[in-house]
Amino acid sequence: MNIADQCVVSIHYEVKDEDGVVVDSSEGREPLVYLHGHHNIIPGLENALAGLAVGDDFNVTVAPEEAYGEHQDGLVQSVPKDAFQGVDKVEEGMVFTAQTESGPLQVTVTQVADDLVTVDGNHPLAGKALSFKGSVTDVREASAEELEHGHVHSGDDHDH
Repeated sequence: MNIADQCVVSIHYEVKDEDGVVVDSSEGREPLVYLHGHHNIIPGLENALAGLAVGDDFNVTVAPEEAYGEHQDGLVQSVPKDAFQGVDKVEEGMVFTAQTESGPLQVTVTQVADDLVTVDGNHPLAGKALSFKGSVTDVREASAEELEHGHVHSGDDHDH
């Protein structure tokens, strides 16, 4: 069976950023299992996997616009340190959920200076091309329930 929309796909993979640094891998873990055609993984990888079958290897570089998007300067801003009420010490690398007009947004602290804190709402891999390599380990038809919910069920009790 070849990978197509409505299939449950299992892959082992490794992903590197533009500098060749491994940012994620399934090594030593179960394969990644996802529902193809339901936007469960980044579009560039999903498109590259279409048509492959069990045992096929893949090696693809995905451009930023087909991965986590381009870096958006508008998602970087400086806010007063007192906006972090209840936090004893705000430090670079800390992650918070900010309430915005568009809903909650995860932000990462990138700089702390005097009374201002710079936060970045971009995904950490935004603006980066990503290189994926790996192999397809399983392809099967999705169940009616998986199709209805838009994601794979592992067989454990599933509650929405």
